[in-house]
Amino acid sequence: MEAPKQKYERREGGYKKLLEKQEKAERLISNLRLAVFIIGIGVGILMYIAHNYILFTAILVAFIGMFIYFVICHGRLKVRMKYTTLLRDINTCSLKRLKGEWNTFVDDGRDFKDDSHNYSGDLDIFGKNSLFQWINTANTFIGRHKLRELFLGVIGNSYDIRERQEAVDELAAMLRWRQRFLAEGMMASAKLQDPENLITWARESNEVFRKPWIISIIRICPVITVILVLTGFLMNIIPWYLPAAALVIQFALLSYKSKERSRMFSISEIYADDMDVYYKMLKLFEKSNFKSPYIKKIKDGIRNKEGLEVFRQADRLSLIINSISDRRNFFYIIFNILTLWDFQNIIALERWKQKSGHFLKDWFDGLGRIEALASLAVIRFENPDWVMPMICDGNETVFQTKGLGHPLLPGKRTHNDVAIDNKAKVLLITGSNMSGKSTLLRTAGINLVLAYAGAPVCARSFQASIMGIYTCMRVSDNLGENISSFYAELSRIKKIVSEAESGKRVFFLLDEIFKGTNSQDRHTGARVLINKLSLTNSIGLVSTHDLELCDLELKNDKIVNYHFREYYKDGRIYFDYELRPGPSTTRNALYLMQLAGIDVSENPVS
Repeated sequence: MEAPKQKYERREGGYKKLLEKQEKAERLISNLRLAVFIIGIGVGILMYIAHNYILFTAILVAFIGMFIYFVICHGRLKVRMKYTTLLRDINTCSLKRLKGEWNTFVDDGRDFKDDSHNYSGDLDIFGKNSLFQWINTANTFIGRHKLRELFLGVIGNSYDIRERQEAVDELAAMLRWRQRFLAEGMMASAKLQDPENLITWARESNEVFRKPWIISIIRICPVITVILVLTGFLMNIIPWYLPAAALVIQFALLSYKSKERSRMFSISEIYADDMDVYYKMLKLFEKSNFKSPYIKKIKDGIRNKEGLEVFRQADRLSLIINSISDRRNFFYIIFNILTLWDFQNIIALERWKQKSGHFLKDWFDGLGRIEALASLAVIRFENPDWVMPMICDGNETVFQTKGLGHPLLPGKRTHNDVAIDNKAKVLLITGSNMSGKSTLLRTAGINLVLAYAGAPVCARSFQASIMGIYTCMRVSDNLGENISSFYAELSRIKKIVSEAESGKRVFFLLDEIFKGTNSQDRHTGARVLINKLSLTNSIGLVSTHDLELCDLELKNDKIVNYHFREYYKDGRIYFDYELRPGPSTTRNALYLMQLAGIDVSENPVS
């Protein structure tokens, strides 16, 4: 079986070769277009000098036709070249991700960072070197937000998670489709916008232009006006003032709510390019066959009452919007007065809104969910040895995993077994500085986030109950609100205790709690907190430097000690990052200070 790296390299090379061929064809068409222009001008001049006006006209028409043909071919080829370039770059970026260079990706989701969230800041979900930066392939506004939602908490129940897992499995095997879907989303000339205004606009109605008699007048008037203009101005069959009067009347009609009409049209024009992208993404999605029940539900949920394919409805809206965009043409005002084209567009829009307007939000939501699933499918494709987690429905609260590793750590990562259940509810992790305590907590948390999203996790086996994830790890001062780090930590812990004591299942990750106070208060507070949490329906991990807390295991059988250790060789310190049972027996703070060049000798005060 071909490995992900080889597949990406093969596809990258294939698109490079295709792009080279397209570039040659583009140069050829450019040269042909120039040649046709020069030859056409030259031959036309010769025929004109020879007074052969019939042949001059024929040659002029022929060469203009050929020139326009080559212009159209050139434009289409440029679009195909952009598409090929995007597909090449997608594979290049995928190879970067495999090499661990994904932290160079532009979209790191920093706009989603929220320090008040239960865990996202502590677990590196958004921002530089984050889970989002690693795996996001969504391009639409809603697609990014749908992935964000999957990373910020449990959506649905265990059945919903299993359905997402099936969808992720299916999409993982559809590499070519996923990359085409991604490329279509990247074809926009600018970043896709928040479609909220477009959704609101699509739900608005103008009842005046839905009345049959109004529509009839708007349809008939231009026909009469055109006939009057032809017979009056061009053929002089009727007096000139009749077509002039008709044009004046239609000009007056166009002044009706012109500002409101301009506002309506401007909104549609803003989203003209976006709608072209949505249309192509929807078409690719709907034209493909999927087996996953979850994806099938998404596809069925975006169709209107008549069951009409969404991409056809989107195409119709794109055509109307493109027609509206013609208002910027210099000659549009003349054409508009003659045909009441503004009103014709409004009628077309109102008909579209009646059939499809209320479903626009469903379209974008559906696309967003597929983009989010496609992002998770990348994890499955690139890490075939990772396991799909088992989400438990039983009464027991569990977190049991073997070979658990941190998904974002490049290169060699350490894997550990972690087992927490109703018997051992709290794992108390001790160890020296830099030994891996905090990393273990983040490893457990970020994998649980992936599990609830419907993605595979970095482990050989993994099963967990559905729990609310709460962390207290990176707590800092908030000068804007005049809040100290210790008070911020207390607020975070209070929330965790409140959720746990309410009977909810909580998965807590506490790193060096109460570090902002003196050692005696810290020990007392930590003992009370850990014992309190062990009596709830919650489980979790607590890391600490305070070895004095290790005796909690002797008094409370719900608390179990584990530790990390270091070793020394050739005057250097090493860590194996392997989790071992029991309390830590080593310390290394003074040694690390010496390595940093700090004199730690106790000199007597003179």
